[in-house]
Amino acid sequence: MSSAPDSLCDPRHAAIFTRRYVDAADGIPVAVKDCIDIAGEATTSGCRALAGTSPASKDAEVVRQLKAAGCRIVGRTNMHELAYGVTGLNAWTGSPTNPNYPGLVPGGSSSGSAVAVAAGLVDFALGTDTGGSVRVPATCCGIVGLKPSFGRVSREGVHPAKSSLDCVGVFARDIATIEQAMSVIADDWQGHHEAGASATVGYFAPDGEAAINTLVREKAAEFFNLSEADLPGFNDASDAGLTIIGRESWNAVGHLTETGLVGRDVHDRLLMSSKITDAQLEEAEAVRTRFSTAVDVLLEKFDAIALPAMTHHVPTLLEAASASAPKPITLACRPFNLSGHPAIALPVGEIEGRPVSLQLVGRKGGDEALCALARKVTIFRKGEV
Repeated sequence: MSSAPDSLCDPRHAAIFTRRYVDAADGIPVAVKDCIDIAGEATTSGCRALAGTSPASKDAEVVRQLKAAGCRIVGRTNMHELAYGVTGLNAWTGSPTNPNYPGLVPGGSSSGSAVAVAAGLVDFALGTDTGGSVRVPATCCGIVGLKPSFGRVSREGVHPAKSSLDCVGVFARDIATIEQAMSVIADDWQGHHEAGASATVGYFAPDGEAAINTLVREKAAEFFNLSEADLPGFNDASDAGLTIIGRESWNAVGHLTETGLVGRDVHDRLLMSSKITDAQLEEAEAVRTRFSTAVDVLLEKFDAIALPAMTHHVPTLLEAASASAPKPITLACRPFNLSGHPAIALPVGEIEGRPVSLQLVGRKGGDEALCALARKVTIFRKGEV
């Protein structure tokens, strides 16, 4: 592979990629999160403890699909270490700068992928989303981020290998490019759909900052036939998602805490996760079943559910450095990893200079219909009047 182009070598972009390159062939420029295998390279997941691991023997299935479609992979993107954090800050690799909001966190764990798209370095980028890790950085950087239905996109060659929550997702600056990306990485993608004029959306207001709920509701009402909706067990589902993420993360990478090479924030979070009991996990699984059914029932009445992608303001870099509990950042995202429904984050405005996104949630397997609804939303772009 040849050296990276000048635009990628800009010092402002230094921490976006863990590895930068460009194929000689032309093609749509894309980027891939560093927890997704590329043949011949070590997959470090942004962690020093994995820097010496053996190179991957083959491409992850999504990488194979990108190459087969003629896409040009320009780099592997930085991330919150081991995909176990939501700010996107990484002391080992460096932290990518949020292009649209430099004083705010880029969001995690798929920070580099979101930043690469927001900076205009690629048309789209792949991330992974276990509890909001596509939708949160999309919100922080003011772009679009889709978490597909669980199982819709192959996770072969994606780390951690075993997860009941994680999905390969897509970042782009518009819905059309999200759909283009999905047509490549989802073998059964059904093409361009149109949302009917009679489509109805239920608005659910989770706990959080009142100003964010107000703005998101007002924006949703501009684009959809909107009705109020109730979603029983939402907070329990968010907590259950945290429990399952913790147990599955400990099972996958907990052994790395013994190396002394894991960053302090992730190290401490993993040690806390090691204390999750079987009884807590069993209760979380029961919540998963109940909540998934509750979402299905609500979506028999509505074509989609609308709510904020983030219920609290995007943290500044200083706030993130001093915050002890990042839980509110993903409060509104985790429940839909637990339930398996597709969800998309759409930038709709700002409050006091911090970005706000509308989240739309669709029926399981109905990713095409969800994107069609999302196409009705006018995307807010930083700097536009």
